[in-house]
Amino acid sequence: MLLENEIYRAELDKINQANNNWKKIDHHSFLIIGATGMIGSYMIDVLMRRNEKNQSNIHIYAMGRSIDRLKKRFSMYEESTFFHMVEADVTQPFMLDKEVDYIFHGASNTHPRAYATDPIGTIMTNLMGTQQVLEFAVKKKAQRVAFLSTVEIYGENRGDVEKFTEDYCGYIDCNTLRAGYPEGKRAGESLCQAYIAKHDLDIIIPRVCRTFGPTMLLNDSKASSQFILNAVNNEDIVLKSEGNQYFSYAYVGDVVYALLYLLGNGENGEAYNIAVPEFDLHLKDLAHGLAALNQKEVIFDLPDEEERRGFSTASQAILASDKIDSIGWRPLFGLNEALKNTVELIRNERI
Repeated sequence: MLLENEIYRAELDKINQANNNWKKIDHHSFLIIGATGMIGSYMIDVLMRRNEKNQSNIHIYAMGRSIDRLKKRFSMYEESTFFHMVEADVTQPFMLDKEVDYIFHGASNTHPRAYATDPIGTIMTNLMGTQQVLEFAVKKKAQRVAFLSTVEIYGENRGDVEKFTEDYCGYIDCNTLRAGYPEGKRAGESLCQAYIAKHDLDIIIPRVCRTFGPTMLLNDSKASSQFILNAVNNEDIVLKSEGNQYFSYAYVGDVVYALLYLLGNGENGEAYNIAVPEFDLHLKDLAHGLAALNQKEVIFDLPDEEERRGFSTASQAILASDKIDSIGWRPLFGLNEALKNTVELIRNERI
């Protein structure tokens, strides 16, 4: 179990001891939607660890579509008076007869095979789902909502910039199956602005780059996730292209810290890129870095047709982090530490 691992607990403690406006977090309640996902589950562990170490009195409502998955992931918290499971589909009106201060909407398909096999669900989670979340926030008078967006809203780099700033807009061919995810997120961001204008909601929009970490879903079909599973299983790293794609990556611990930091320090209505320059990598360099952990090789293999249809056609997507840096946020984890911890924790605690 992850929480019994000293390395994982040390990560949670590092986040809870980092610079932040913790007064805005302690003694508040959180609805975390997408609770069993990579980011949601890590965030819950951070906050529950904070309750344990700091007596922070944070109430957490962990929402997911399957009560069985919630119980399996969070069985260690079932007896806690601060932890509550909520089984609900975010695309439908959901009933929670509790007041919540903060809402994190992180429910979404986030990997290529899901984009191809569940294209309608991919779109509607970001459209209907976001509307349901925002209606709930209005009803409950939530203090702040975080809508987790993505690097993919920028589309393909037109060749006119090196890094994407928050006001950049690249090319997306909207008349394709693959466009459902970025276009759904774009529409979700627009819906947030509409609710800010009409209902005076307080919303922040973190734009998260390609994320990895020990809480990743083991069926995740992203290239980086497949590389990690190769490393976990002590296998050669399988690369399904030449590996020249140049992307921003982030460790889940830094992403969760950034989300909690934005909760206390971000400006209403603003989007913030979450990225770390050290993690700007060519895909082949990420593959070689993971292969080196086990002294393995990088080999090449072509994707099947279904998987290929879910792949992004973007070849360079680097996020500028100046905006979040300007409000004082700094990453906590180095690249080598992040890769090593991810592989070790999945290998020893989850498989």
